[in-house]
Amino acid sequence: MPLHVPSAPAPALRSVLTALGSPTAVREARTPTLRAAQGPATPELPLPLHVLDEFTPAGVSATRLTGWRFLIRCGERAVAAAETRLTPDGWAFSHFFEGPYIASTERALQQAETIGQPYQPRLLSFPGLYMLTLWLHGDCTADAATGHPAATDILIPLAPAPPGIAAHLPLRVAELLPVLTHRATPAPLPPLPPLLGSPA
Repeated sequence: MPLHVPSAPAPALRSVLTALGSPTAVREARTPTLRAAQGPATPELPLPLHVLDEFTPAGVSATRLTGWRFLIRCGERAVAAAETRLTPDGWAFSHFFEGPYIASTERALQQAETIGQPYQPRLLSFPGLYMLTLWLHGDCTADAATGHPAATDILIPLAPAPPGIAAHLPLRVAELLPVLTHRATPAPLPPLPPLLGSPA
């Protein structure tokens, strides 16, 4: 079943196209693969990037949108990604980057296509765990810039995932959040021993 990829804001896409057309922006990017790419590079698969700072086993608070991410395809594969951010003047190009999340995002999107249920794909970052997931939101008509993960939504951790979390293992939010909450909650400190000379 095809994914319902949301439409990025037109100014965000224009800013990425402008950056791709700028030899200076491409040359200064820390993306050797993009700089060495032969042929036209095109931005595809825009995904809203949401951040979740706090969550509990019972649910999550609303996420906050921090940008839109585009995979930059050259030929048959994605060679980099471009990120945009919201400024007081509207959406603007932020930076190009490459690394393992590029191939992992493509793989997770391919996994999502085989699930057999329509979803709206998004990216969800857990900064406290250094973890990025493909968030498959069940409401395909929702505003991609708002909302929070529903218990039945699916999260696919991207590689590299934190220790103890299996990359590319799709899990419902209700299954994964308790695990993440346990990992994000610091263990209580043991009681301090009594001071010498003080009553026990």
